[in-house]
Amino acid sequence: MFRNYQDVENNVKDTYRKARINQNLQYHKMMMEEYNNRKKQLINIWDALDLLNKFIDLSDPDIELPNIQHLFQSAEASRKDDMPEWFQVTCLIHDLGKLMYIFGNDETGTSMKEQWGIVGDTFILGCKIPESIVYSEFNNLNKDHNAYDKYGIYEKRCGLENCKISWGHDEFLYQTLMNNDHNLPNEALYIIRYHSLYLFHTENEYEHLTNEYDKNMKFWLNTFNKYDLYSKENKPLDINNLKNHYNNLLNCYFNNNQNLYW
Repeated sequence: MFRNYQDVENNVKDTYRKARINQNLQYHKMMMEEYNNRKKQLINIWDALDLLNKFIDLSDPDIELPNIQHLFQSAEASRKDDMPEWFQVTCLIHDLGKLMYIFGNDETGTSMKEQWGIVGDTFILGCKIPESIVYSEFNNLNKDHNAYDKYGIYEKRCGLENCKISWGHDEFLYQTLMNNDHNLPNEALYIIRYHSLYLFHTENEYEHLTNEYDKNMKFWLNTFNKYDLYSKENKPLDINNLKNHYNNLLNCYFNNNQNLYW
């Protein structure tokens, strides 16, 4: 059974509790300013993948292997189903934003020890948090949840692109890709930016804020979720045997330049 948050290690629930306390509009503004003002580091995609070999997601109740294994499991599952090559690349890189931990610190929840600003289900800030979220008992700890109704600071059908989503690896990688050269399609960027927004693509929340574009793109989020969630197992893949295939794909979608500014 996947996404079973009942019988979990204490660190899983504690990570969600801290995120619910700290993730608000003020924190989001601070993290965006920090991202935009920080001097970017040039890191090769394969080096970024290797950095995730040291990272175990404290919010994930399903797998205890380093995050790099999850990425290759997702990519390989989509490859076996003959999904488009851009989709395979998306599966491979979708969690690369978690390397945020090498730039982060405990205070902002962006370190190896404190991950509440990196991992976990995301939610829209500046409005009330739906009760269908994981550990909804923590909602009242959130400043925005207590200050706003379900529309909050937003207009009806404004679209997710005009909403501020809780900060994490999704937004970090999306912003990184937008600041680097690539030819991934809009579907890939949408998956990367919103794949942790389970409230939208799995719980069918936020319909009052989403627009037609979001409704159409939801298909790709649900398709991706099959490979993100149901490919997980605590059995490592031999990554060295897979590198040639994925290196060719990365060269294709990153125009033979896998060195990105993060």
